[in-house]
Amino acid sequence: MTDAWLKGTLRLPPRVHVGFGVRQRLVAELPADSERVLAVIDPFLVGTPIWAQLRTLLEGAGRQVSVYSDITPELPVDSLTAAAADAADFGAQVIVAVGGGSALDAGKLIALLLAHGGPLSRYYGENRVPGPVLPVVALPTTAGTGSEVTPVAVIADSERELKVGVSSPYLVPAVALVDPELTMAAPASVTAFAGIDALVHAVESYTAAPFSSEAATDSAAALPVFTGRNVLTAGLSLQAAGRIHRWLPVAVRDGGDRRARAELSVGALQAGIAFGPTGTHLSHALQYPIGALTKTPHGLGTGLLLPYVLDILAQDAEAALRIGELGATFGVAADPGAVVAALVELNRLIGVPPDLAELGIERGQLPRIVELALQSQRLVAISPVPADAVLLHEILDNALAGTLTGGSAS
Repeated sequence: MTDAWLKGTLRLPPRVHVGFGVRQRLVAELPADSERVLAVIDPFLVGTPIWAQLRTLLEGAGRQVSVYSDITPELPVDSLTAAAADAADFGAQVIVAVGGGSALDAGKLIALLLAHGGPLSRYYGENRVPGPVLPVVALPTTAGTGSEVTPVAVIADSERELKVGVSSPYLVPAVALVDPELTMAAPASVTAFAGIDALVHAVESYTAAPFSSEAATDSAAALPVFTGRNVLTAGLSLQAAGRIHRWLPVAVRDGGDRRARAELSVGALQAGIAFGPTGTHLSHALQYPIGALTKTPHGLGTGLLLPYVLDILAQDAEAALRIGELGATFGVAADPGAVVAALVELNRLIGVPPDLAELGIERGQLPRIVELALQSQRLVAISPVPADAVLLHEILDNALAGTLTGGSAS
């Protein structure tokens, strides 16, 4: 066990900058020969001073800019295929992605299509991208997904009941510019649900099953995109969890608080760096079908589920120890029950519903949710406790009823 724990891997953009004003580095961070820039931006940014300033920087440096802003949270396959075709006609040499997680994911997927062609379905799953994609410079406008530093992009395929992930180290952006100024306009609900999702990233990366020794040493096999618990990311996970837990309620209450915005941007970035190689587990696996059923924000679902997931996992002695270690960073006792209670209180403060019934989920839907969640093997496989249908159903039963056992390992 110790040998497995003292292993890890990192996958990061070659350059990551964080802090107020780092967006001014945009032109300096572009490849020198990139004259044609495809800007993939959230539609709400069109016509805003934020985009006007960034466009002025690009065009003032002699870059030709084409804008794609048909971004929706679902990211339909057909829209991305059409965007890539237009970008190819334009001759895009680099992508500047500005917005929330959907915009950043769209930029990564368009970069993939430009480099290797379609259909996107060729790349669903892990390690199916054959080589480097077009360079992506990512500027997040929410503190949440961490997509600016991760190897994953999520897409909606109308032929499938769930969103689909494309996971490959080649999807890690070339540059991440994390400027808290870009998050200042995010409304309270977006701040809350993006921020709590970042906290889930931190907690689930810290509590994941150990890094696989076999994966680390088998030179013939591709390393899984999500490898499990990682000695190189553990400290970042803890720092991110504490930072977000403290400052998220402040930013939700007062979106103009610059300190809170900066702390959240750093926390979400740290969580993204952590879970990019490590992965997330059961809150995310369960949220994908729940989100598809309820059409509710991703972070709302993962944040709602996290206390119930940890509550059940804490019945395992080793998992309970790991969960309890989060207590210090939350400013509570090193006890799983105290950690779960702190998360419940945080959700209350920022407006995350307390149970699945408030999302309209009914008991008869639970078996299908479990069935679909088990299909997310890259997530289920790194649960700290072996996750089968019985365990997932127990989590959902409690989340539907709003019941926490308060139990821990005996």
